[in-house]
Amino acid sequence: MTAELPFRMNAEVAAARAAGRPMVALESTIITHGMPWPDNLRMARRVEAIVREAGAVPATIAVLDGRVTIGLEAGELEALAQAKDVLKLSRADLAYAVATGRTGATTVAATMIAAARAGIAVFATGGIGGVHRGAAESFDVSADLKEFARSAVIVVAAGAKAILDLKKTLEVLETEGVPVVGFRTTEFPSFWCRSSGLPAPLRLDTAAEVAAFQRARQALGLAGGMLVANPVPPEHALDPATVGAWIEQALRDADAAGIAAKAVTPFLLGRIFELSGGRSLKTNIALVEHNASVAAGIAVALTCATRPAPT
Repeated sequence: MTAELPFRMNAEVAAARAAGRPMVALESTIITHGMPWPDNLRMARRVEAIVREAGAVPATIAVLDGRVTIGLEAGELEALAQAKDVLKLSRADLAYAVATGRTGATTVAATMIAAARAGIAVFATGGIGGVHRGAAESFDVSADLKEFARSAVIVVAAGAKAILDLKKTLEVLETEGVPVVGFRTTEFPSFWCRSSGLPAPLRLDTAAEVAAFQRARQALGLAGGMLVANPVPPEHALDPATVGAWIEQALRDADAAGIAAKAVTPFLLGRIFELSGGRSLKTNIALVEHNASVAAGIAVALTCATRPAPT
C-alpha cells in the first residue's frame, strides 16, 4: 500500500498490520442498508467488541468521501450509521465512489477487494449475496459469488441470504471453484434458519482446521477465497416454514412495487422485518455476532500458524 492509493487505515488497523496481528474485516452495507438506526450502530459496535475480545483487531470498511477507509473511528462509524443516500458499492462501482469523492458502504464483494488489498485474510458478515429467485428471467446474480474466485479472503457467514435461490447459489460457487465449508454442520445454513435442506459440500469443526485448509490451498497455488458457512445459534434460529411464508409475501410486494437490481435485497430485508414483527432483526444481529466470534478465532489461528517458531 502506498500514499498514492485511495486507501486509509486507522491507527489501530495500521498498527496491527505492521505487527502481524490477526485482523477481521467487517462490511458496512449491513450498517447502512441492512438495519435501522440505532440498532445498526449498536450492532456495529458490539461486533467490533466481539472481535477484540477474541484476540483480533476489527477493520470495518467503507468509502468515506472517496477514500477507501479500513477501520472506522468511533465518530466515523456513528456518522455512517446515520447517513442518508449512501451508495451501495460492489466491484463495478467501488472505483466510481473513489473517483467522484462519494461516501459508500461496501458489500461482500467490495469488502473482499479492500480486505485483500490491505492484507486482511478473514472477513465476517451476515449472509452473502447470491442467485436471486427468478434469475433465469432477471439474470440477477450477486457479484459476491465471482469475487470469491478472485479475492483470497475467508468469509464467515450464516450461508447466503434466505431470500435467494440457495441451490443455484451453491451451484455457482461450485462452478467458480469456491470451497463452501459447513462450520460444525453438514447442512448449508439458511441465514435466519439453521436448515436449508441442502448439504454443505465440506465440513470442518475448528478454527485451526479452517486455517490449515486455507494454507493448503495457498501452497497448491489455488486462487480465491472460501465461504465458511456458520449456522445461527439454535436459540436464535427462526422456523424455516415461517420464514418461507414471509419471503413469498415480500417477493410479491417487491414485484408489485417494481423493485429491481440493488434495491431488491434491502427492500426484502426491510419487508421481512415488518412481517416478522422485528424477529428477523434480532436473529440477524445474533448471527452476525456469532460469525464475528468464529472469524476472529480463524484469524488468530492463521496468525499463530504463520509466525516463526521462537529460537
